[in-house]
Amino acid sequence: MTANYSTQFRSIKDEVSPGEWEARVNLAACYRLTDSFGMTDLIYNHITARIPGDDEHLLINLYGLLYKEISASNLVKIDLEGNILWQPDTDYGINKSGYVIHGAIHRARPELKCVIHTHTRAGMAVCSMKCGLLPMTQTSMRFVGHLGYHDYEGPALDLAERERLVRDLGPHDAMLLRNHGLLTCGATIQQAFNTMYQLEMSCRSQVDAMAGGQEIVLPPQEVIDHTANLYQPGTRRPYGVLEWHAMLRLLDAEGKNSGYPPYWH
Repeated sequence: MTANYSTQFRSIKDEVSPGEWEARVNLAACYRLTDSFGMTDLIYNHITARIPGDDEHLLINLYGLLYKEISASNLVKIDLEGNILWQPDTDYGINKSGYVIHGAIHRARPELKCVIHTHTRAGMAVCSMKCGLLPMTQTSMRFVGHLGYHDYEGPALDLAERERLVRDLGPHDAMLLRNHGLLTCGATIQQAFNTMYQLEMSCRSQVDAMAGGQEIVLPPQEVIDHTANLYQPGTRRPYGVLEWHAMLRLLDAEGKNSGYPPYWH
């Protein structure tokens, strides 16, 4: 029999609640933005979001689609243990690592609505540096005192690793997975994306500066600590809200001649 790997999916807008549909649209947009800003790894990695009013169920991508192919109607509904509750008519499934990592965090931190994991070149580079992320830019100072570190244990397939992942993330919304990649989470999809974008830019800046071969200048510790406090989501305003509509306009403009279905399909 021929496997069904078609990427033509029917809209399910009228088959889910308005809250679930909104979450699907925003999560699909988050996948597209992650692609647009160069933070993808072929078909790998995951972004998950809780379904509003249903904290035991998550949305995740089909394992086999590019991020630029993700749309609201082809996201898969799973429970916290990775059991598929609904998926489109396709032979694509989900990646087990998606719920080993994400399911653990969603279960332990119910206030978090979205978790993002990436394998970017700069992210993997900084995750492999003994020094970790340096507070060398205004962007990276945001993470001082607010960043977890998790030592590498191999591909994330062992359910026993869940407890250690949660322990190492602690109360933070960002973590470096040593020798692996980046992870961020947030109270909203928008906030989690903003945090990932800023963490990625911090890593890129650090790699670029180190490649220059010059001594890196760090501000005084009191300035670093003051800046870190000012850039926390609760200090001034939640992250992700102000720029989200602009990001959606960016996707609309990029998608007009892309040949891919719109994220909101």
